Amino acid sequence: MNGHHLVLGGAKSGKTRFAEELVLNEGKKVAYIATGRAWDDEMRARINAHQKSRSSKFKTIEAPINLISSLEEARRKKLDLVLVDCLTLWITNLMMAEMEPGESVDALVHWLETNANLRVVLVSNEVGQGIVPDNAMAREFRDHAGTSHQKLAQICEMVTFVTAGIPQRLKG
Repeated sequence: MNGHHLVLGGAKSGKTRFAEELVLNEGKKVAYIATGRAWDDEMRARINAHQKSRSSKFKTIEAPINLISSLEEARRKKLDLVLVDCLTLWITNLMMAEMEPGESVDALVHWLETNANLRVVLVSNEVGQGIVPDNAMAREFRDHAGTSHQKLAQICEMVTFVTAGIPQRLKG
């Protein structure tokens, strides 16, 4: 695997498992940047389950907002490969902090373009294939996610869509 890789899929599609296996098979010194934030008990349980299932080979970095500084940390430590899981949770966290997701994604795109020496696998939920959400914030979130995916897909060497645990290569 060369270059950055965007892995998309729906909820429980197998995208994280695919990305974890990819990173563990390709890298020797790997990090897992987790963007989840426990807003409630159900989310706390999901995060705990993810942590327990994660391979001990990963150095875990928690980054609900400061994704680029976490990528910088991984670059400084000369890691081979970094898994970011997941971008849609990161976008949610930015919106909840009343930050502009578009500006943050543009900064991420710039960082990825200028730091090709650290390979990054980005995991994100494809949310734009369902019904139109019934409220403005959910529609804004869907739009931010879709725009972000387009920008990242342009600069990533590879893009994979995972459905029912089956990866489908879209690019690369």
